[in-house]
Amino acid sequence: MYTPIIGTLGYILSPDAEKVLLVHRNARKDDQHLGKYNGLGGKMQADEDVQSCMVREIQEEAGILCQKMQLRGTINWPGFGPAGEHWLGFIFLITSFVGVPRQTNEEGKLAWHRLDQLAELPMWEGDRYFLPLVFDKDPLPFHGHMPYEKGRPVSWQYFR
Repeated sequence: MYTPIIGTLGYILSPDAEKVLLVHRNARKDDQHLGKYNGLGGKMQADEDVQSCMVREIQEEAGILCQKMQLRGTINWPGFGPAGEHWLGFIFLITSFVGVPRQTNEEGKLAWHRLDQLAELPMWEGDRYFLPLVFDKDPLPFHGHMPYEKGRPVSWQYFR
């Protein structure tokens, strides 16, 4: 039986829709994501659905409350975890929120980054495949499969 870790990953758009809030994972030396820029999110708990998980994670990590969000896609990441754990991720785009985002959290520094400059940031190699789908104008969610080996994606396929 396939039993992945279920998680959420959220990308928060600025009010002008030109920037996205990312965390620079630089606070913990033992962090699998150390040095990389990433969206916000984490593991789903047994007593919540994926949307509730996303809202909770954004509130915990950025200190803001999601008002409007859209499921942009799902990704099955077999072998992604530090010990080869499998992950199933639900990817959200948050287009409206209440509050002012924190500048830091326990994982690192939070900052706004221009959408047209994301390719310049150090991030997971696999993020470059799906990030354009998160921000495009296609109303349909994507569903992808991206197996990892030794910290790198070995393939990428998706459909809408």
